[in-house]
Amino acid sequence: MIGARRGLAPSGRGAVVVSGALLGVGAASFVDQAVFHLVLGRHHFWDGSTPHAALVSDGLFHAFGWFATVGGLFLLADLQRACPVSRPRWWGGVLLGLGGFQLYDGVVQHLLLGLHQIRYGVDLLPYDVVWNGVAVSLLVAGVVLVARSRRPARAEGTGAAAAAPAAPGPRGRA
Repeated sequence: MIGARRGLAPSGRGAVVVSGALLGVGAASFVDQAVFHLVLGRHHFWDGSTPHAALVSDGLFHAFGWFATVGGLFLLADLQRACPVSRPRWWGGVLLGLGGFQLYDGVVQHLLLGLHQIRYGVDLLPYDVVWNGVAVSLLVAGVVLVARSRRPARAEGTGAAAAAPAAPGPRGRA
């Protein structure tokens, strides 16, 4: 197992979130690349140079997205071999990765570094508000899912019947 070779606990709850987050980052980068870079042709990863440099930057960005996706899926497979994986916790990680990538893209790449914009020749404020608002919504949904997955599961039923021990099975086991 990947984690066992490094002396890490691959069944750790944090690793489940990391696996989901890596897939979320990969999915967000793929959607960004496919929709905004290729289909709509709105921008490239780096618009500050020649078309050739923009194309190379898009290729590196695409490779990064695939590495994150493959890494997340390998980690998930490793975790599933070691122990049961909490699906809500994993999906919370996916949402955290999606939202985290989108917020990083909107704040750092668009606003702080100016590598590219969502669109050119228009008022950017509505685009930035929607882009970053969706990112924050994804992050909040991810935090809620991860937090809810930390709570212990409730016992089925209530009262004396729920507290009674299980009757022995055919081989004497409860």
